[in-house]
Amino acid sequence: MEASNVPALRQQGAVTAKSHGPASGEYLTFRLGSEEYGIDILKVQEIRSYEQPTRIANAPEFIKGVVNLRGVIVPIVDLRLKLGCPTAEYNSFTVVIVLNVKNRVVGAVVDSVSDVLELNRDAIRPAPELSSASVDTSFITGIGAVGERMLILMDIEGLMSSADMGLMDAAIAA
Repeated sequence: MEASNVPALRQQGAVTAKSHGPASGEYLTFRLGSEEYGIDILKVQEIRSYEQPTRIANAPEFIKGVVNLRGVIVPIVDLRLKLGCPTAEYNSFTVVIVLNVKNRVVGAVVDSVSDVLELNRDAIRPAPELSSASVDTSFITGIGAVGERMLILMDIEGLMSSADMGLMDAAIAA
C-alpha cells in the first residue's frame, strides 16, 4: 500500500480539529499486540507489506536487517521487539511503515495499520508520569481518547533517532 493510499484510510467523523495546538493533527494508527499507537502522519512515507529483510550481523534483536527500497537501503526495526511485546508473529497483516526521520528513511514493523485519525487538543491527554526507572515513557507524547479507544501517541522521530537504536549519527540525532 503506497503512501498516497494512506488518506483513503482516514476515518470520517472520528474527531475534528477545532483548535490548532501543538498536539493536534493527523495520526496514523497501528497495533502492537493488543495496544493501539499513533504517530504523526507527516513522518510516514509509505506503508508496505512485510518482506524478510537481509540480516545484519551483530545487530540488536529488534533491528531485523535492511531492505532495498527503490535503490535506498532501509534499516528495518521491529517495534514489537523494541517495545517489549510478548510475541512478534509475522502474518498477512504485518506491515512495514516506511518513515522519514531526520532526512533518513527507516522502516518500522507493526502488527497492522488501523486508520488515520484527526485529533484535536481536547482529545489528547498528557502522557502518564511513571516514577519507575524500568519504564521509559519518554517517547510517549500523550494519550488520545477516541470514543472508547485509548491511543498511545508516540514521538516516532525521537524513538528512531535515540542513541540506543543506533540508526542515526550522534550529530544528526542532536
